[in-house]
Amino acid sequence: MLKVGIIGYGTLGKSISELIESRQAGNVALEAILVRTRLDPLDTSPDQCTVTTNEEIFFNQDLDIIIEAAGHHALQLYGEKALSSGSNLVILSVGALANIDFYESLQAAATKFNKQMIIPSAAIAGLDRIAAGVLGVIDEITLITRKPPKSWYGTIAEEKVDLETIKEPYCIFDGNARNAATLFPQNVNVSAALSLAGIGFEKTKVQVYVDPTIQMNTHTIVAKGYFGQLETTIQNNPFQENPKSSPIVAMSVAKVLKNLTTSVVIGV
Repeated sequence: MLKVGIIGYGTLGKSISELIESRQAGNVALEAILVRTRLDPLDTSPDQCTVTTNEEIFFNQDLDIIIEAAGHHALQLYGEKALSSGSNLVILSVGALANIDFYESLQAAATKFNKQMIIPSAAIAGLDRIAAGVLGVIDEITLITRKPPKSWYGTIAEEKVDLETIKEPYCIFDGNARNAATLFPQNVNVSAALSLAGIGFEKTKVQVYVDPTIQMNTHTIVAKGYFGQLETTIQNNPFQENPKSSPIVAMSVAKVLKNLTTSVVIGV
């Protein structure tokens, strides 16, 4: 049985925890959760699990896998420490890897300690095809992300459009994936995952829309190359508690954990 820890216990962390506790994530045990502040007395946590604000206690649990589910700053604070503690690291705040120096430092730590940085498909599909296709030549990759206004509160989208009154889809970004991941750290992590799987941050094109005509977070990927052509559109139901993200992200993490403990692995 693999011993698992989670950094962060917000909407995503709780959802991942519930999937582990309900045995939907394979033969794994949730041993520890690192939180920024003590849990509210009304906020339940898994039984027989260490929930702590003390990073030394967390990283001394001899964990096989640590899941980062707490945002870019948390990954920057704890990413290298997770790898150096002897754990493989599942990364959800992939947009932080748009910083070249940070990405290379994490990669060096993973190599030094013989551990893996694992990036789930999360909110998109087709990363397996892109990662295979890049072994040939990929000519172009474009990501078009559309989310309803409720997903954009607390982001720079509020500076570009009135989220209360918008009636038509509005493009708030048109550029490359490095800039998209930096500008929208909570909303467009998928652009970073796509870039790492494919042709890099500079060459991956990204368009981002506030779209009042839809209810689901929608990602369309178009790729062309030696392998052929891929076009896929994913429509994700957003979390009610945090509409910037979707339940499928937690499910994707559970699939990663299950793949690590099952005798049959599908879709990698």
